[in-house]
Amino acid sequence: MDRLDVAIGIVTRGQRVLICQRRADNTFGDCWEFPGGKLEAGETPEACVVREVFEEVGIHVRPTTALEVIDHDYPHGSILLRPYLCEHLTGEIELLACQDARWITPAALQGFQFPPANGPLIEHVIRRLCHPHPI
Repeated sequence: MDRLDVAIGIVTRGQRVLICQRRADNTFGDCWEFPGGKLEAGETPEACVVREVFEEVGIHVRPTTALEVIDHDYPHGSILLRPYLCEHLTGEIELLACQDARWITPAALQGFQFPPANGPLIEHVIRRLCHPHPI
């Protein structure tokens, strides 16, 4: 079974987070996701996130915090998701490799359909970004 090693960016700008809609003809077409993609040989996950976010939506980001890695098996293969909280640095969204992209509130993440591997990550991101400081 193939295993994809993927780095993704949970990009924040102010109180919003960036989500992208996969193209209809892709695996999990029309689902929403955090921008990112496959690590290239010799590439660090942080460098991959910076490159992939720019390639997908044309913005520059800086990874700030690595989140827990997600290992998920699908019937067609497995995926190792390496999520990073990222700070938006410069640029405005361009739809370079997705059919839509939006800045939304973290709480609104639950209203969008993401691929199954993202389930635990969505909950974590909502908790972390909506309640960044322990009570």
